[in-house]
Amino acid sequence: MRRTIFYEKHLAHGGKMVDFGGWELPVQYTAGIVEEHKRVRSAAGLFDVSHMGEVRVAGPKAEAWLQNMMTNDITAMENGQVIYTFMCYPNGGVVDDLLVYKVSTENYFLVINASNTDKDVLWFHDHVTEGVTVENLSPQYSELALQGPKAEEILKKIANFDPASLGFFRFVENVKVAGVDALVSRTGYTGEDGFEIYMPWDEGAPVWDAVMKAGEEFGILPAGLGCRDSLRFEAGLPLYGHELAAYITPLEAGLGVFVKLNTEFIGRHALAALKENGVPRKIVGLEMIDKGIPREQYEVRAQGRTVGRVTTGGYSPSLDKSIASALVEASAADEEEMFIVIHGKEKKAKKIKRPFYQKHYKR
Repeated sequence: MRRTIFYEKHLAHGGKMVDFGGWELPVQYTAGIVEEHKRVRSAAGLFDVSHMGEVRVAGPKAEAWLQNMMTNDITAMENGQVIYTFMCYPNGGVVDDLLVYKVSTENYFLVINASNTDKDVLWFHDHVTEGVTVENLSPQYSELALQGPKAEEILKKIANFDPASLGFFRFVENVKVAGVDALVSRTGYTGEDGFEIYMPWDEGAPVWDAVMKAGEEFGILPAGLGCRDSLRFEAGLPLYGHELAAYITPLEAGLGVFVKLNTEFIGRHALAALKENGVPRKIVGLEMIDKGIPREQYEVRAQGRTVGRVTTGGYSPSLDKSIASALVEASAADEEEMFIVIHGKEKKAKKIKRPFYQKHYKR
């Protein structure tokens, strides 16, 4: 398994290391998943996300090429802006969901899912055209995510710029954090305010130490994969392979706002037809009435038959309830009562609104 530059930091904080897509990463630390989760919601947590992939797309035709590759409108972006978007197959299924950072019309920085990095880079190279270069920069970057309502105050103590000046889904290059050259964006995957810090691969350790020290007065905790998943799930943020996949379209996932059908991109015709004819499946939110913890791929039943499966489920520390997202047949999506099959037994659940937790972003 591959290790990030922060491996020794994880061990020092009692990190329970697991295999995550070929990376040895902490699922939790000494405090435990629930406490880490609550600390991110109330103060701050620090995540090692150095396993994520980074790609540079550059050249005189970079903007036009990306416009054809992405579902969102690249031409509407401003320099210094970040957007969330999808890459789709011709049938409308998702290759990946990712972030696009615009440096200029000839220079873009893409952040892609770790498990999809090799697949995505191959997809890019299979479609690259004259006037565009694609470079996989993943081995060059370490990345930390500082998340929570105290993130701005913490970062301000160790950065050479004022984080308050950075708007939501905006970024700044060529700044220093704890004396280390960095790119910083006001983005994250928790539903809280926060920042993602990209720095040279082998220079990340001093930044980790500086963030943890600056956050001591606020009770900052290192946070692992376990609470990263529970945080994003509560906030209704999708995870590739769960709410999105090659066989799940953005429209079925309820994320059509990031699909601009007035632009031309791979998969547009299939998605336009789907929108016109109506999606066959929808993501719904469920809260357990009967005792039981819903898990991924558990069967969902309604109207006396199987109508879908759980995409993500578990205990919500913020709500103190067991909840689930499920992909179900559109004809069953309005059912107020459904059943999740847990250990062979139907357990009653009720439909509730998603996201389960109100996001707290600084606009």
